[in-house]
Amino acid sequence: MTEKFKILAQYIKDLSSETPNVETYLFVKDNISKYNLNIDITSKALKDKLIEVNTSLKFSDVEANEKKSYFEIIYATIIKVNDEIKDKKDLEKIILCDVQTEIYPKLETAFLNLVHNSGHPSIKLEKKIDFVKLYNERFN
Repeated sequence: MTEKFKILAQYIKDLSSETPNVETYLFVKDNISKYNLNIDITSKALKDKLIEVNTSLKFSDVEANEKKSYFEIIYATIIKVNDEIKDKKDLEKIILCDVQTEIYPKLETAFLNLVHNSGHPSIKLEKKIDFVKLYNERFN
């Protein structure tokens, strides 16, 4: 293994779309442009240099409306880290940047399929997430 890590598996761990009734659906259809996308990344050490990385995307209304839909996906990635990686900063960069950059196209497709199949086919994620930039902003 010459690279820093290897992806052994990736899969949808959890998928959720909640729209309680038709009134909510119609309201959300007109107001979904106000929804925000949030991303959260967590990791858990397994054994033998294996790490489970969970990337969560949530698309929700930031305003306090009674009628709202909720969309979430948790995407799990199992990676094996190269034995030479010892430094915590290197490991953080692998989890927060490198893995995310590699898996994000599949994750974004799966998430958009969820939103589209929930009755909102015109939704697009206009901004591409720059994980390296986010990582550098966080630590500088």
